[in-house]
Amino acid sequence: MTSDLDFYAHVATRGEVLGAGIGAQPAQWEAALGTDHLDTEEADLLRRDYGLVELSFQRDDDAWPCFGVSLQVHRLSQDTASEVPAPLREVYGEFAPAVRFDQLTDAIAKLGHSVEPEPDAAGASVGIHRHRVPGSGVRIFVRVREGARWQADAVWRLSVSPAWWREAE
Repeated sequence: MTSDLDFYAHVATRGEVLGAGIGAQPAQWEAALGTDHLDTEEADLLRRDYGLVELSFQRDDDAWPCFGVSLQVHRLSQDTASEVPAPLREVYGEFAPAVRFDQLTDAIAKLGHSVEPEPDAAGASVGIHRHRVPGSGVRIFVRVREGARWQADAVWRLSVSPAWWREAE
């Protein structure tokens, strides 16, 4: 069995979760992560929340391709059991309540990829630094200040976006 750190490194370098990624339809995500999710639909947008994994879809005629994948790692500080979809636990085992950024960068390096810092002015909030995995375009948001429930240098979230979005930035 692999570990939660392997999961995060895989997503950071490949941009997919259990075979589903950008462009996948809601049914493909259900096949990968199951039916235990919350959907919020507004006009032509659909947000699907699996706890740790949060997805964004936009209607395109009769299809709903995924255009955003976020791993909301910070949510695990409160409850790992209910926030991690069962299919992920089956493959990766138990998930820790926090992930240190240096451990994640080491795991990414073992997969032959690097992590680069990005200017914080382009969308990160105070107390959060943003980094990018050049080969995949995945962004990693990292807490730089201690909080009541969070340690400094803990991964806040990972964000996967489509190629056209990454190129526009």
